Amino acid sequence: MNSPLALQHGLSGDVKSLDTLRARASQDPRAAVKEAARQFEAVFMQELIKSMRATTMKSGFTDNAGSDMGTDLLDQQYATTLAGLPGGLADMIARQLERNMGLSSTPVRPSAPGPVASRPLPTALAAPRVAGPQGEFLREHWDAAQIASRETGIPEHFILAQAAHESGWGRREIRNADGTSSHNVFGIKATGGWQGKVAEVTTTEYVNGQPRKMVQKFRAYDSLQEAYRDYARLIKNNQRYARVIEQGHTAQGFAQGLQDAGYATDPAYADKLTRVINTTLRLQRATS
Repeated sequence: MNSPLALQHGLSGDVKSLDTLRARASQDPRAAVKEAARQFEAVFMQELIKSMRATTMKSGFTDNAGSDMGTDLLDQQYATTLAGLPGGLADMIARQLERNMGLSSTPVRPSAPGPVASRPLPTALAAPRVAGPQGEFLREHWDAAQIASRETGIPEHFILAQAAHESGWGRREIRNADGTSSHNVFGIKATGGWQGKVAEVTTTEYVNGQPRKMVQKFRAYDSLQEAYRDYARLIKNNQRYARVIEQGHTAQGFAQGLQDAGYATDPAYADKLTRVINTTLRLQRATS
């Protein structure tokens, strides 16, 4: 990651770069605003990459404190390199800051205050206009998620985020024996008297807090719409998920409700899902 851009800007939050930024603010406020916005976007991008990594199971062979630190540093450099591209989040932040400082008269719609995970989701949000694999996943699943949202009362972004978490943003699809997609993006097992098609795959389950590989049977569907409808029926009609419906107006309540109900065996399921929900909401708000 020794690209010219990365070498020029250094790591976001570096003490020396912050001192330079402070000095520049008194000499060239507009340039300082752009640099501050770029660094803020770098922090956001690092959190996005971190959230994506959280959906991927570690190998367990070479993972240790040193490798984790190396991964964090690499993600930081990735984020710094990606930040500041034309038309990105940094441009929006810079315009807002310039307006607040009286450096620009261009109106910018302010964003809602407060932390993402503690607020109810605004209604009637449009399909995300985000580029890249995450944006493609959200757009592809948007209509089906809206159906599940209407049937359960849970915000579509929460449902989309759970599908993204369970499927690794579509990279870890459960496939049938012939290689075709089962469309089971929620990882719903073929239990409870399921009479439909089944896909058998090797998956990771946690037994007494320890990950184990085992073959499991999962439900298979003919379409994403069918998968989302079945997910909605499961959450709405199974009494064990009653608290998920009750607490589903916040990201933390939704995620913790699923974990408490035993939706997954991963002891960190709620924390991981909450991070993906926040990522999904930020992707939407960054382009709204």
